[in-house]
Amino acid sequence: MFTKIMKWLSIMALLVGMFLTSSTSFRVGLEMVVCVAALVVTAQAFRTHKYFWAIGFVATAVLFNPIVPVALSHRVFLLLDQICIGTFVISLGALRWEPALAIPPITGRIPGSRSLREPHQAW
Repeated sequence: MFTKIMKWLSIMALLVGMFLTSSTSFRVGLEMVVCVAALVVTAQAFRTHKYFWAIGFVATAVLFNPIVPVALSHRVFLLLDQICIGTFVISLGALRWEPALAIPPITGRIPGSRSLREPHQAW
C-alpha cells in the first residue's frame, strides 16, 4: 500500500512540476519525492524479481537526486518529467506485489498425502 501511495504522490508531483518548474524550492521538493518514490519502487521491483524495472527506477532516482542534482535544460526536464509519469503509471499495473500464501499447518490434510494420525505401516 505504501508503494502505491508513493507512486501516486510522485505522479501528482510530476504533473504539478510540469507547470511550476521555475520555482527552485518546489523543484527540490519534487526531486526528493520522485527520488524516494523511485527507490521504493526499485525495492518492489527487486522483491518481484523484475530487474529491468529496478534498473529503470534506479536511473530515475539518480536523475532526480536532490543531493547531487543533475543540471537539465527546461525542455529536457519536461521530456524527462513526461517519461517518468508514464513509467510510474505503467508500474502501477506491472509491478503488483502478491503476498505469499500462508504455510499450511503440519496436521493439515493435503490431497494425495497421508495424515499424521493414520497408523504407520511397517514394511
